[in-house]
Amino acid sequence: MDIKQLQSLYNASESNIKWAKHCLERMQERDISINDVESCLQTGEIIEDYPDDFPHPSCLVYGHTKENKVLHIVVGSNGDAIFFITAYFPNTDKFEKDLKTRKGQ
Repeated sequence: MDIKQLQSLYNASESNIKWAKHCLERMQERDISINDVESCLQTGEIIEDYPDDFPHPSCLVYGHTKENKVLHIVVGSNGDAIFFITAYFPNTDKFEKDLKTRKGQ
């Protein structure tokens, strides 16, 4: 996966953007806005790649909200659309202090 390709799909057309029900529910529970997710994607970097995910390859993106809070989003793509799978504020329970490296790796 390539972050520039994901950003291009997002910026090209609203019809390219697909939101999983799970993602929208988690965003609401976690007080994460669509603007937060957009900012994360636009400022982000891919920190984990999941090329064998089904139904589409996906990845974990590390980025920041407009308020500069660290945010992780999981997105997939079939090459024509971007699929938002989930979004969360990472913590040091599962990630190292840099919030990019998964503990135990």
